[in-house]
Amino acid sequence: MLYIIAGSVALTAGLFVMLVFAVAPARSQAVRARMTEMGLDALLHGDAADRRRRERAKVRDILEYLGEWMNPRHERWSHARKRLVHAGFREESALPFFIGIRFAAVGLLFVYGVLGGAAIGLAGVYAMTLGFTMAASGWVVPGFLVSSRITRRQKELWKALPDALDLLVICVEAGLGLNQALVRVSTEMRHTSVLFASELGLANLSIRAGTPRDQALMDLADRTGLPAMRSLVTMMIQTERFGTSIAHSLRVHADSLRTKRRQMAEEAAAKTTIKLVFPLAFCIFPALFVVVLGPALIQIAQTLRQLG
Repeated sequence: MLYIIAGSVALTAGLFVMLVFAVAPARSQAVRARMTEMGLDALLHGDAADRRRRERAKVRDILEYLGEWMNPRHERWSHARKRLVHAGFREESALPFFIGIRFAAVGLLFVYGVLGGAAIGLAGVYAMTLGFTMAASGWVVPGFLVSSRITRRQKELWKALPDALDLLVICVEAGLGLNQALVRVSTEMRHTSVLFASELGLANLSIRAGTPRDQALMDLADRTGLPAMRSLVTMMIQTERFGTSIAHSLRVHADSLRTKRRQMAEEAAAKTTIKLVFPLAFCIFPALFVVVLGPALIQIAQTLRQLG
């Protein structure tokens, strides 16, 4: 029985490694971009790259089918859809693909946990407990990865927002209309933040396609999920509706945003003293005590030994 379990675990591990190599891209993103820039991408794309692309498409189709089969209407996944949009996954197939990954990870890790627990000699209850623990981790880890991607994207957008707002103020005060100013900002921000430029460029494309500017800006705030972006969009919409000066409103909002960023930096600096307590208490102080008190304790022990 032990050999059967070990063989099945080895077989599944080998299949998993083959799947990873099949799904992994043939070249890194930087290499592909450089090849495209030099015009060599079409020449160096061979059968291996095409095969990898087809295999990735097959795996994605299987996971999407699994997600559609597990929850065909996605009635309880509106929050997950919103989080996927915030993470940059806007395709219609992103939600069933995410659901499929979660359920596939739960099933596979449960089987691995039970088989692994039986292989190391655990009792049935403990092997099932290990399987359920690994299944829970398979359910949680994809959500954690999506959350980390959301945090990383929002942090980049937050860093680029004050500079973009200052540039927008300059463009509006120079006499450009708001639509032309948004296009100019999206063009210039490509040198600072490609993500911010792409999000703003998508809003500009929506405006050109006939979407009202208010709706396009609200869609921009919904896609990013950044509170500062939502407050900026709300201010711009209210300014246009009430007929006030857009340049003055943008300058006031830019000043308040810079003040908020400075206050957040001061808050983070003030938290460093509290965060340094744990490294000092658990890492530096014990070593310092050993260096300072170690020789004295050795001398005291030797003196007591001589007296005894």
